[in-house]
Formats: sequence, C-alpha cells, structure tokens
Amino acid sequence: MSGTEPNGMEPNGTELNGALSDDRDRGARDAYGSAASAPLADSLAEAARRAGFAQAVSGERVTGGAVLGAIGGVRGILEAVLPGFVFLLLFTLTPSLPLALGVSVGVAAVFSIIRIIQKGPFTQAIGGLVAVAASAALALVTGRAENNFILGLITNVAYGVALLISVLVRWPLIGLAVGFLLGEGTAWRADRRKFRAMQGLTLVWVAMFAARLAVQVPLYLAGNLELLATFKLVMGLPLYAPLLVLSWLIVRAVFPGARPLGGSPAGTARSTDASSAPSTATSSAKPSDTPS
Repeated sequence: MSGTEPNGMEPNGTELNGALSDDRDRGARDAYGSAASAPLADSLAEAARRAGFAQAVSGERVTGGAVLGAIGGVRGILEAVLPGFVFLLLFTLTPSLPLALGVSVGVAAVFSIIRIIQKGPFTQAIGGLVAVAASAALALVTGRAENNFILGLITNVAYGVALLISVLVRWPLIGLAVGFLLGEGTAWRADRRKFRAMQGLTLVWVAMFAARLAVQVPLYLAGNLELLATFKLVMGLPLYAPLLVLSWLIVRAVFPGARPLGGSPAGTARSTDASSAPSTATSSAKPSDTPS
C-alpha cells in the first residue's frame, strides 16, 4: 500500500508533528494537574466512600442490608442516635442540664472506646465524641440547653452553602466526589447526561440541609428544646438514608459499568443481605461522620 491515508489524502508532516506535539503538551499538563490536585482528589474520593457511594457501583443490590452497612450497621445507628436521645430523655425528665449533657457525652465516650479497642480508624473513633463534647461544653458555658445543637446547625449551613456554590459554579461537589472515587476525575463533566445528573443530585442534597435548617432554626430561636431535639433525630438518619439510596440509584444509572478504584467491577460483587451488613460497617460511613 502507498503512504496515503484511507481517504487518499497525503499526510501533512508538519501538521502531524504539530498534533503529536500538542498531545505531548496536553499529556504533560494533565499529568501536572493530576499531581497538583492529588490530595484534593483523594479527599473527595474518601468523602464519597465514607458517604457510602462505593456501594452504588459495587454491584450490590439496593437492599435494606446494603443500606444498613453503608450507614455503619446497627452500632453506627446507635452512635448517631443514642447520645441525642439520652440528652432529650434526661433533660425532659429531670430537667438538669449538667446531668443530661454529662450522660450524653458519656454514651458517646463508650462508643469511642469500643472503636479504639477494636482498632478502628482513630478519626472515626474520636470524631463523634469530640462533636458531642464540644456541643455540650458550649451549652454549659452559655447556660442555654438549646446551644447543644448550635454546632449541628452551623455544620448544616456549611455543607449546604458549599454544595450550593459548587452547583452555581457548575462544579457539583457530589459529582467531583463520585468522579474521583471512580477514577474518572473530571471527565464526566464533558458528558451532558452525567453533568446534569450530578448537578441535580447535588441540589437534592442541598435541599436536605435546607429542610433541616428551615425546621430547626426557628425552634432554636424560640428556645423550644424538646421539639428541636426531636426534629434533629427525625431529620437525621431517617432523612439521610433514603437520600443515600436515591443517590446510589442515580449514580448507578449514569455511570453504568463503573467501579470504585481498587474495587470490583459492577455486577461481580456479592449482594449484601441483613445478616452480612455488620461486616461492611467498618469500611463504610458511620452516621456520626455525616452532618445531622
């Protein structure tokens, strides 16, 4: 065969060399950008794992057991719910603010000690305790029981505003976290279907934080502690778990066949039932890692 291209045109050596040079330059820029953004990419991917998004593309069926494992199993639920429930119960019955706060912090400390003894990740073991203790200290110093919830409200504001800004600047954080988790980086932004799905999904998470604030901030300002504590519990896991399932379904639909880095291809993982859920809890998020 001659040196012509299939369309009969002679290859232009100058253009070919220029294209190769451009490719090399683009590759160098991509490599530099990847190296420069590696810590951010790792952080976003880890955030996606801790939120349970790895299960979305692991091939597991969306079952109660899978969701239970993703939110930390039965122990994870108790860690998220019990300190707040104990505080509400004791303060309603006594009402002694130091007693209610002290027992609440003590319950959180027990869970942290158990995690440390079982050699769980130190940050997960201590994170929930620090949050509970800091909130309790703020309530004791100010003498206002409702200030036990102020840090949670601030956290919801921070997450909601950050996610909303990411949508407005067209870099949705949920999409970035999922993209780095799957090894796609930011390539998904070039796919209109994926981009719109991640914009919409991020807005749904914004709506969750906004709903919490819309209900709880007026109760905080009114000093209605009983309702504030009740709605904090009701709008915690019961709101987070269904949204996590919805997120799984959307991610699985727009990233078909994808798999998390270091994970199994979608469709090959063993499905998780309720009896096996606790075994997945150690690698999934525990609810105290998520704003409530």
